[in-house]
Amino acid sequence: MNKTDLSAYNNSWYRPGNRLKRMVWYFFNTIFFKSSCFPFSGLKVALLRLFGAKTGKGIIIKPNVNIKYPWFLDIGDHVWIGEKVWIDNLAKIRIGNNACISQGALLLCGNHDYSAVHFDLLVKEIVLEEGVWIGAKAIVAGGSMCRSHCVLSAGSVCSSELEAYGIYRGNPAQKIKERIINC
Repeated sequence: MNKTDLSAYNNSWYRPGNRLKRMVWYFFNTIFFKSSCFPFSGLKVALLRLFGAKTGKGIIIKPNVNIKYPWFLDIGDHVWIGEKVWIDNLAKIRIGNNACISQGALLLCGNHDYSAVHFDLLVKEIVLEEGVWIGAKAIVAGGSMCRSHCVLSAGSVCSSELEAYGIYRGNPAQKIKERIINC
C-alpha cells in the first residue's frame, strides 16, 4: 500500500501572481482587511480594485476579512461580506449582485488530492450567483456553483452545485426546502 510522501510535494506549477505584488497585498490585507480597527468599506473596495479585483457598487466589507488574492475576485453590486470571512481564492471567485456572505464563512478554492502520493494541490473556481446567501461559518469548496438566490445555512458545507432558490443544510449540504422571498 502506498503512503503519502510530502517530501516530494511540489506546487511550482501554481503561479498566483508576481511575488512582489503578493507581498505588498499581504501587507495591505493585514492592515486594512484582517484588522478589526478599520471598518471603512469604501477604502477596502478601492484597494481591491487597485490590486485587480472587479468590484461593483454598494459593497460592504466588515472587519477581520481575509482575502488571499484580489486579482482572482469578481464582486457584483450590493454585496455584503461579514466579519471574519475568509476568501481563500487560489482560483477565481465570482460573487453575484445582492449576495451575502455571513460572518465566519469560508470560500476555499484550494484543496489537495488525498489519493496522490505527493498530495498534489488542486484549485477550482467558485461561483455565487445573484442573491445567494452563505450562512455564518458555512464552507464553500472549490468547484462549487451556488445558483441564484440559494441559501447555504449556518455551518453547512457545499462542495458541488446548489439549485436556484433552494435552502441547503448539513455536511454535505442537502436541500431541505425552497426559498420563498416575500415582497
